Amino acid sequence: MNSKINSDLLGPRSETWWTGPKPVADEVIRSLPQLRLDKCSREDVLKYFENAWLITEVLFSALQGEEAFMRPPYHSLRHPLIFYYAHPAVLYVNKLRISGLYSEPVDPYFEHLFEVGVDEMSWDDMSKNEMEWPSIAEVTAYRRKVYRIVKNIIETHPAFSVSELPITPAKPAWALAMGFEHERIHLETSSVLMRELPLNLLRKPDHWPAMYLSLSPSETPRNDMIAVPIGAVTIGKPFAEATFGWDNEYGLRKNAVRSFQASKFLVSNGEFLTFVKAGGYSEEKYWTSNGWRWRLHRNSKWPAFWVQNGPSGSAEFKLRRIFDEIAFDNSLPVAVNFHEVQAYCAWRSELEPTHNAYRTISEDEHHRLRQETRKGPWNFELRSGAELPVNATLEGKFADVFGNLWQWCEDDFNALPSFRVHPFYEDFSTPCFDGKHQMMLGGSFMSTGDEASPWARFQFRPHFFQHAGFRLARSMDENPKSDAVKLDGNSATGSNYESDDLLNQYMNLHFANASDVLPYNFGPKEALSFPKRCAEVVAEYAQKLNIPTDTALDLGCAVGGASFELAKTYKQVIGVDLSESFIAAAQLMKDRNAFEYVRKEEGLIRTRLTAKLPADVPRERTSFRQADASSLPANFVDFDAVLVANLLCRLPSPRACLSRMSGPRGIVKRGGLLVLFSPYSWLGDHTPQESWLGGFEKNGKPVYAKDTLKTLLGQDFELLHQEDFPLLIREHVRKYQYIVSHLMVWRRR
Repeated sequence: MNSKINSDLLGPRSETWWTGPKPVADEVIRSLPQLRLDKCSREDVLKYFENAWLITEVLFSALQGEEAFMRPPYHSLRHPLIFYYAHPAVLYVNKLRISGLYSEPVDPYFEHLFEVGVDEMSWDDMSKNEMEWPSIAEVTAYRRKVYRIVKNIIETHPAFSVSELPITPAKPAWALAMGFEHERIHLETSSVLMRELPLNLLRKPDHWPAMYLSLSPSETPRNDMIAVPIGAVTIGKPFAEATFGWDNEYGLRKNAVRSFQASKFLVSNGEFLTFVKAGGYSEEKYWTSNGWRWRLHRNSKWPAFWVQNGPSGSAEFKLRRIFDEIAFDNSLPVAVNFHEVQAYCAWRSELEPTHNAYRTISEDEHHRLRQETRKGPWNFELRSGAELPVNATLEGKFADVFGNLWQWCEDDFNALPSFRVHPFYEDFSTPCFDGKHQMMLGGSFMSTGDEASPWARFQFRPHFFQHAGFRLARSMDENPKSDAVKLDGNSATGSNYESDDLLNQYMNLHFANASDVLPYNFGPKEALSFPKRCAEVVAEYAQKLNIPTDTALDLGCAVGGASFELAKTYKQVIGVDLSESFIAAAQLMKDRNAFEYVRKEEGLIRTRLTAKLPADVPRERTSFRQADASSLPANFVDFDAVLVANLLCRLPSPRACLSRMSGPRGIVKRGGLLVLFSPYSWLGDHTPQESWLGGFEKNGKPVYAKDTLKTLLGQDFELLHQEDFPLLIREHVRKYQYIVSHLMVWRRR
């Protein structure tokens, strides 16, 4: 970066920084209330768009110098901030094109590179940032173009005329409302990433709202547990509500909520400090197994936004906020991840033993708190530039039911009855209905728009840091458990593949000898060794067409059988699967060339077997990674071959996966192979019906997935071959699944 551009990124921003509206001198930036879509003029829509756009640029004006944009976060689990500077603008373009409000790409390369964010599968997945990003000047120029396009659409497109009101999910204008709220979500996520940067890379923006600062030592507020009697709640945003909502907000669930107790305030830094001083971070007994592994991996000894301010072991701290460090304040709410929440609750339960243990609140219980609370004022919509003390306001019995910090809940992120995906963003929620994303409610000081509404249902993985804290709860009746929704793998996207029986079944499918699968002189022998045969198809066409064999990607690799077979042909093979246990098994096969599993014979009778690979398999050419095929990393590009075997009908959004195969940063290299196998076994447990590629009728005619695939892929790929391809899965010695997959061999044009 030349020195002139870099100097423009130091101190207050010059006029050239602002790509849309500019902040008014000496005025503090505030958020407008969420846009009503039933009676909004073009001027109203433009003001709401420009409000979020300006808040984004005020926030990013805090970044000082190129390093602040390009530096990966310390945990390496998310992209650097240059991605989030571009990403909201890219989503505007992509969603406007899907809706038909705009037809042409602005920059196809950007619209692939910056399209997909990161939902890190694990706290030790550190392979996100092995790529070079465009310059800040290039992204700024792109943002300027997008601003003008969106502004022109608002001012001139018939979709925003008064006669087209209200704007509803069925209308193209919904795509723009989606863009508004998506940008506002990233105000929160980007500000958290800034909170994790070194302070020398930041400067509090001149137009940022005041940030609370105590002028005297703070006391820890007394945080009483308050009884909430039995009551009924109704959860879900009505479809007729005149504001934008994300798909997971809609639906209807009515529940009777048992009596419980909840803490008057969010848990404060002072309360949590007692846990830290008591050695809570060094006692494994308080932590879940995954939480303890996370703590060891990070060597965490106190919350992430506490900064040691004394000798080791002194328990003296400062507090890190987005743009500054301040003296430790006992009265501010503690910001922690869900692993830390669970550990604190376990410690409090031991400290104050009762019949019912401490926990955090459930979604149902949060709705009961709303009924016990007056309306506002809440600390959200940038009314304050940071957290306020937990006892700063009291609205009825409970403080901060909304605002200040998001509240971690006991519930797994889940779909409400009557949930349906929206075609403009098929994979917004469904990949997260996996039993591995924790629900958060209530919003934070950074929440604006829909996220500051009572309908917002937010989620993150339990190791993730957000502007999030928690409120204590405990049951009052004889049943100590909460009413929280737990998916437990029964209907969860990823957890469908986590059982031991299924792992054993797949080990047998991928690595067993033919006689260990089908010990009879009869039967469909041609359907055995399915993963090996899939890889052989890829190798056959690579050789036949003289396609390079440097890199291959095995999507939905399960326990890795096809990946190892591909390694005989390809110099580098990456196997990807959503299942943690499958990837762990594949990695063990690579590291040790041995994995013990059991084969079911009858009832409880099992035979113990050891999987081994042939000596001619170059295991060192393989690597395995847990990831979601609907949201693949941006650095997955230009593979010579991609194998997708029996995966499409198990994805929440098969179109999202397929859309990554081509384009300027396509996963398949030009001239490369895309080899698909699928039995098209569409099930609502895996794929919402709105996202099926086939298996339904439209306008009175049947729609088949093979025809949809030809439409989706035909422009960028040439179909070379298709055939029926059998496979046999053993359940036990006298029961098998016989499946006929449809094979399609495509070559990218």
